[in-house]
Amino acid sequence: MKSMGAQLVTFMRPGTRRRNIMTLVRFFVTLGLLIAVYSVLFHYLMLREGQLHSWVTGVYWTLTVMSTLGFGDITFHTDLGRLFSMVVLLTGTVFLLILLPFVIIEFVYAPWLRAQSASRAPRALPTKTRDHVLLACHETVARALMHRLDIYGVPHTMIVPTVDEALALHDDGVPAMVGAVDDPETWRQARAEHAALVVATASDPVNTNVAFTVREQTKDATIVATAGDPASVDILELAGSNHVLRLGAAMGSLLARRVTAGSAAASHVLTGCGDLRIAEAGVVGTILSQKTPRAAGLLDIAGLEVLGVWNTGVFRPLDPDHPIGPHGIVLLAGEACALRAFDEAFVANLPEPGPVLILGGGRVGRAAAYALAERGLTSRIVEREPSRVRPDLDTIVGNAAEREILDEAGIATASTVLVTPHDDDINVYLTLYARRLRPTVQILSRAARRRNVSTLYRAGADVVLSYTSMGASALFNRLGCAEITQVAEGLALVQMFAPPALRTSALDLAAVHRDTGVHIAAVVPQEGPMRLRPDRVRLRDDDRLLLVADTEAERRFVGRYGSPPRMMP
Repeated sequence: MKSMGAQLVTFMRPGTRRRNIMTLVRFFVTLGLLIAVYSVLFHYLMLREGQLHSWVTGVYWTLTVMSTLGFGDITFHTDLGRLFSMVVLLTGTVFLLILLPFVIIEFVYAPWLRAQSASRAPRALPTKTRDHVLLACHETVARALMHRLDIYGVPHTMIVPTVDEALALHDDGVPAMVGAVDDPETWRQARAEHAALVVATASDPVNTNVAFTVREQTKDATIVATAGDPASVDILELAGSNHVLRLGAAMGSLLARRVTAGSAAASHVLTGCGDLRIAEAGVVGTILSQKTPRAAGLLDIAGLEVLGVWNTGVFRPLDPDHPIGPHGIVLLAGEACALRAFDEAFVANLPEPGPVLILGGGRVGRAAAYALAERGLTSRIVEREPSRVRPDLDTIVGNAAEREILDEAGIATASTVLVTPHDDDINVYLTLYARRLRPTVQILSRAARRRNVSTLYRAGADVVLSYTSMGASALFNRLGCAEITQVAEGLALVQMFAPPALRTSALDLAAVHRDTGVHIAAVVPQEGPMRLRPDRVRLRDDDRLLLVADTEAERRFVGRYGSPPRMMP
C-alpha cells in the first residue's frame, strides 16, 4: 500500500496531472460530440427512409458502427445512408481503435508506469532514518565500500542525479536516491544531519562542493572526502571535511611497504592492539625459502606466533614441515621483542637489495618512491610522460613495454618491480613481461578492479593490491564499526569487539574457522595480557578480537555471529 501511495503521488503531481487530465478531457469531449452529432444525423437520415427509431437506438447504432461491431440489426437502405455509415465507421476506427488506445497508453498507462518506476527512486529518505551512510558518487571505491557496509548491516544510500541511474542501481540491489549533490535540498531530504557518515569520492572540485553544501546544512555530520591532488587537502578541510584521504598516496605507501626483498624483508608491523603486534615479513633470500619452518628454527622463537603464509594470492595456515616458497610472506603475531628476534634470526645478514623498479610515475608510483626512500631503499621510476617527472626522483623517460628501456632502468639487478598504472590491462601486460624477463624477481602489482586480481596473479604477480579494496577499507574505518587493515587483495586484518554470540560459551577456534573460514589471531582484553590463539576461553564484553579473513569469510563471520555490539573507540 505504501508503494501504491507513492505511485499515486507521483502520478498526480500538479504538472503531470493537469497535462494528463486536460488531454483526456479534450479527447472524450470530442468523442462525445461526434457521437451526439452522428446520433442526430442517424435520426434525420432514417426519417428520410421512412424508419422511426428512439434516441437510445441512435446512440446504440452509432457506437456499434464506430466500434466496428456492426451487428446489422439496424441498417440504411439508401446510398446516402450507406455513405453516412462509412463515414461513421472510418471515424470510429480512427478514434476508438487508434486514438483511444494511444491516449490511454500515453496519458494513463505510461505515466502510471513512470510513477511506478519513480517510486523505486525516491527523492527523500524516511524521516526516521538514522545512522546511515550517504555516498555522493557511484564509482569503484564507493561500490566496494557499499559491499563492506552490507556485510555489517549498515544502512546506506547512493545519491545520483537522474531517475534512470537510480533505477539501474535499484535493479542491482543498491539503495539510491535522486538528487543533485550540489543542492542543499538534496541533503536535507537525505537526512544528512542524522547520518553516521557522508562520503565523497568524486573529483576534488565536486568533493569540495559536496563537503561545503553538507556542512552548511549540518554541523554534526562526519564528512569523509578523497583527494587526488595534495593541494586539495586544505580546501577540502576548509570546506567542511572531517577527514581527507589521499588514496593514491596511500596505495603507493602500501605497495612500498610490501617490498620484502633482501634486508627489506625485516618484519613490518601492520596493526596492533595493546602490546600485540601483527606483522608481515618476506622470505625472499632467507633460509625460509629453502628449508622448512621447523628446520629453519622459525618455531623456536619465544613469543612468536606464525598465523599463516600468504603466497600468490592464497592464505594458508603454516605447515611446519613444508617450505614456504621463494616469494612467500609470513604473517606474524607477537610482541616487539619477538619480532626483533625474528629479524635477527633471518634478516640481519642478508645483502643489501638492488633498486626497486617502479613502472609508472603517476601519483601512486611517486608516492611509492617517496615511501621507499623513507625506508632507506633506492628506487627508479620508468615513466613515458615527461610532465610527470620529478627532479628529486630517479626517473627514466620511456615506455616500460620496451626491452631497451627496462634494461636501461636496471631490471636485471632490481630486487622488486612495482607495477603502478591505473589501467588493469596495462598492468597485466607489464606484469607478464617482467615475470618473463626476471623469473625470480618480486613483483607487486596494483589492480583497479577486483575481477582482474586473479589474472594478475596468473600473469606472475607475487602480491596484488586493489585500489578499490584499500580505499573502501580506509573509508569504512572512519565509520568505527571495526578497524580493517588490508594485507593484500583478498586478505585483511579485522579488529572488532567480540560479537555477543561468541560470548555465550567458551571460544572454540576450530569451530569458528570451520564455520566461517576466519582465523582468530588473538583476543585483547580491555585489561590484562593479550591471548594469542585463545582456544577455549570465555570472552567478556570489552574483549577485542583480531581476525585474519578474506571478504567472504568476514561476511560469513558477521552473518553467523552478528556485528560488533558497539563502535570502536
